Amino acid sequence: MNWDELQREIVFTASRSEGPGGQNVNKVNSKITLRFDVANSRALNPEEKDIIKNKLSSYLTKDDVLTLSAQDKRSQLQNKESAITKLQALISKAFEKKKKRKATKPSKAAAANRIKKKKLVSEKKKWRQKL
Repeated sequence: MNWDELQREIVFTASRSEGPGGQNVNKVNSKITLRFDVANSRALNPEEKDIIKNKLSSYLTKDDVLTLSAQDKRSQLQNKESAITKLQALISKAFEKKKKRKATKPSKAAAANRIKKKKLVSEKKKWRQKL
């Protein structure tokens, strides 16, 4: 995946924000919505498209357009940078390989300790019983 090509395919739209800015919020379009068309992307190969479609399905529309919005900053530029950072993080996390879990057994000391504690609890409960 070429990040420079991918950035050229991103479309930004601005709208009124709910974030910080006081009265300025009502006048300025500072919220940024990032749209990336996964299905028609030239920057991604078919395997990468499938990975994104599977792992980031909650961010995709029916037309396989990935949408993210950023409105936590006061300016459009800062929100644009925030949206790009979010997209980079999402995509890099989607392409991470999961580590295989190595099956392990508890040590003999841990198993013995568990049994010892069970016996102590059992003994404590026996003392509580009425004779």
